Amino acid sequence: MANRLQEKYKNEVVPSLVEKFNYSSVMQAPKVEKIVINMGVGDAVSNAKNLEAAVDELTLISGQKPVITSAKKSIAGFRLREGMPIGTKVTLRGERMFDFLDKLVSVSLPRVRDFRGISKRSFDGRGNYTLGIREQLIFPEIDFDDVNKVRGMDIVIVTTANTDEESKELLTQLGMPFQK
Repeated sequence: MANRLQEKYKNEVVPSLVEKFNYSSVMQAPKVEKIVINMGVGDAVSNAKNLEAAVDELTLISGQKPVITSAKKSIAGFRLREGMPIGTKVTLRGERMFDFLDKLVSVSLPRVRDFRGISKRSFDGRGNYTLGIREQLIFPEIDFDDVNKVRGMDIVIVTTANTDEESKELLTQLGMPFQK
């Protein structure tokens, strides 16, 4: 069973991208390759329970068990040693990725306070988009009463587009609310 957003991508987005950028084949149209959600838990250094809570929340949000990331370098100022767990991330592909993107665009982003659209400047020059979220409470799966600390996260949308322009057009047509 294909997802609503996947159907829209196949039937509407690809033909319009081919038309707009004059591709010779539909296979040249950019597509969303994967979505990486990363949650840095800096306070895990002093309290390991915070990391477990972050893992549980990320599991709820993404529907997939995240990986625990560890420090690459020791930084004395942060009381951090190499190899200490300091965050958690999850990589979504295929159907789960489309489910998450659909939920992000239609449910979660509109729940952000004072939302005026997402920044157009967060492309990396190679067609990937990074979105920072200040609090995990915008996701419907997170129960407000169970949250012990408001945490932010980074959502990186990796596309096969070669330029930011192609990537922006792809994401706009998939329903990303960019600022006017």
